[in-house]
Amino acid sequence: MPIKLPDNIPAKDILSDEGIFVMDESRAYHQDIRPLRVAVLNLMPLKEVTEVQLLRLLANSPLQVEITLLFPKSHDAQNTPVEHLKSFYHTFDEIKEQKFDGLIITGAPIELLDFEEVDFWQELTDIMEWSKSNVTSTLHICWGAQAGLYYHYGIPKIILDKKISGVFEHYKNPYSDKLLRGFDDVFYVPHSRRTEVRREDILKNGKVVILSESDESGVYIASAKHGRQIFVMGHSEYDALTLKNEYMRDLAKGANPEVPKHYFKNDDPNNTPLVRWRSHSNILYSNWLNYYVYQETPYDVTEIKRTDD
Repeated sequence: MPIKLPDNIPAKDILSDEGIFVMDESRAYHQDIRPLRVAVLNLMPLKEVTEVQLLRLLANSPLQVEITLLFPKSHDAQNTPVEHLKSFYHTFDEIKEQKFDGLIITGAPIELLDFEEVDFWQELTDIMEWSKSNVTSTLHICWGAQAGLYYHYGIPKIILDKKISGVFEHYKNPYSDKLLRGFDDVFYVPHSRRTEVRREDILKNGKVVILSESDESGVYIASAKHGRQIFVMGHSEYDALTLKNEYMRDLAKGANPEVPKHYFKNDDPNNTPLVRWRSHSNILYSNWLNYYVYQETPYDVTEIKRTDD
């Protein structure tokens, strides 16, 4: 099935060139199908890049998905053209009376700030509170996952001595969850962050379970037991060159970054990156859409009920 996008959004051409079936609003209007409504709160500075990364994964499903792009109005988005935001994005005020089958809250490169110091923190907490009553399942990514764990469950983020950057081995925990169906015993995920949420802090909270971890990069996936709130600490959506571009950017800034681990062949940045996470990332997003959005949401989205645990 196709993914439904706003008319004329640039991501449509990129995905079409990759052979991904996308449909604009005009064509979708003539189909008698109730698509899944998924909102994406895009907090990343290069919004167009993140759009393509996430839409590529959401399109890899037999389910028809209608996307609504959101951005925080309380933050000045300096790296995305204003016209792009005006044409394809909505603010929370514009959609807060609606209900959605799914919500994705992305990461943001602001992890060294205390949450309360972030200029859009109040708006973000309003959205996370709203999601309890208006969204069937919310998927939080990286900083968004740390923010969600802090807001919903009071679990803190911890600043690390050095950045975790690279592609790391992960494994499934014994706790059985349908989100993990089809995962290999060992699988790979990119990480890029200077903070973490510690497993012992999550384990103190009886409402959240750890589904997947890495010996090197720590907790990867955690979930509220009902699956209404899911927290993914890594960046399974990253493109092949995203970590390389971040590394080169930090080099240009004189930040003296470490070479991302297990990413370049022989850990040599002159070599081509090894992409080992595509199959996992596709299964993760397909499972989320299928098991925690499609199979859990009511046909009439106005019947979504509030949850507080």
